[in-house]
Amino acid sequence: MIGPPGCGKSTFAGRYPASWRVCLDEYRLAATDDMTDQSATPVAARIQELLLDARLSRSLPVLVDATNVFAHVRAGLLARARYWQRPVVGVLFDLPLKTVEDRNMSRDRVVPPHIVREYHRLLPTPGQLLNEGFATVYSASEFTGQGAV
Repeated sequence: MIGPPGCGKSTFAGRYPASWRVCLDEYRLAATDDMTDQSATPVAARIQELLLDARLSRSLPVLVDATNVFAHVRAGLLARARYWQRPVVGVLFDLPLKTVEDRNMSRDRVVPPHIVREYHRLLPTPGQLLNEGFATVYSASEFTGQGAV
């Protein structure tokens, strides 16, 4: 999944078995009692890598519940999938900025608006994701009828 905070990634992931989900926020929470504590991200990323390898090595489905807006982060995920010879499907949460901002402001855990705007600006296009190595890319805007960014 690729998208800014508040775009619906965790809600989307909630439609699938909990065992499929790897989530940096949850691992930051486990490490520090605060899922917003960015200083715990390196530890959370290590936990994520262990769980990704455990599931990918067994050909089990995985949903990576994180923003994944940075190309270098996606490259790392793609490299893991290639190592385990697994295809990668991207779900791009390309909803309009106003929709994402409104959703973010209605959450219990509001992310600072400037972060939401910056991460929204960093969203790749479906074509970019395919060029990076994603086997298939779905756009959330296709399913919501809200139009792409």
